[in-house]
Amino acid sequence: MPVRDLKGRQVWQRRTGRESLLHWVMWLIGVAVFAYCWQQISASTTWFFVWDAPRIANDIWTRATPPRWEYITQLGKPIWDTLNIATLGTILALIMAVPIAFLAARNTTPSKYVVRPIALLIIVSTRSINSLIWALLLIAIIGPGVFAGVIAIAIRSIGFCAKLLYEAIEEIDETQVEAITATGASRWQVMAYGIVPQILPAFAGIAVFRWDINIRESTVLGLVGAGGIGLQLSSSLNVLAWPQVSLILLVILAAVIISEWVSAKVRGAII
Repeated sequence: MPVRDLKGRQVWQRRTGRESLLHWVMWLIGVAVFAYCWQQISASTTWFFVWDAPRIANDIWTRATPPRWEYITQLGKPIWDTLNIATLGTILALIMAVPIAFLAARNTTPSKYVVRPIALLIIVSTRSINSLIWALLLIAIIGPGVFAGVIAIAIRSIGFCAKLLYEAIEEIDETQVEAITATGASRWQVMAYGIVPQILPAFAGIAVFRWDINIRESTVLGLVGAGGIGLQLSSSLNVLAWPQVSLILLVILAAVIISEWVSAKVRGAII
């Protein structure tokens, strides 16, 4: 904003005096909060282990190399289970997320004051809990195994898919919907011919993107007993078989890279 200096000349300043003062006060508050948080973290940290971490990391690296390549014959089924957990979990999540998204979108919900808040609550609650926690709860209910992993991935993915999908529904071109409605089409016909075709590209992109994320998440579910290659990783860590651990990590890395490549190719073809 323009102000005048001591000689009466007009100069430009980014902020007024009050805004500058408020800016520095906010910085001071931020520094004070950071200093307090750092003090709390320092008080509960054993710094001896922190300073000794490079030596420990080098020791583990020495033990883990080279990887135990002959162990790869035992990783075929676990990595296949991991892919199945991610794929089936994504499919189940999409089946449940589609109706929730339509109930949550302002332009398709049957009730903005009853149904929509319930749908939004489902979206928030499923997104706010990590898949590992869902897996722990499901293992206690239905027992360990791949099925618990599939359900954990599905529940975790509902909120993510439904949120992005209902936002896509709210951003559709309403003129197409109005044109179909003017022909006397029913509510379901309007949805099938006026809304669904517009959100199909977004739906496909969301499905592939979430599947890519679920590949990563499903690799660690075995650490809590939900099946997949994480179970082999947990077993190897428990017996300190570091060459096996390094091989498993390489297999996980390869699976994630391949899934990322497939996801990018599919999204590129869709867009």
